[in-house]
Amino acid sequence: MDFDAIPKQFCENVAAGHTREHFVLIMSVGNNAAAYALTPQHMKRVVQSLTHQLGEYERQFGSIDAKWSPGIESPLQTKDLKGEEGDPEPPR
Repeated sequence: MDFDAIPKQFCENVAAGHTREHFVLIMSVGNNAAAYALTPQHMKRVVQSLTHQLGEYERQFGSIDAKWSPGIESPLQTKDLKGEEGDPEPPR
């Protein structure tokens, strides 16, 4: 696969969640988002692949200064969204 030939968008946010049966990755670009469901085994391979790619990047270009802070709540929550005009319930 030629990665240079694939159209790209800058992903602004990634969220993940899981149930016993699957993981869900949500990737957002502006007001658009795509959700991907993965088996636990596939998720593990995705994490392994990303870890490998990150290690290769840092070997070539140096350490990346970044901190992951789990549990930080987004300033915009679905409970804050309003549905159709006059509808107090958030969209589902």
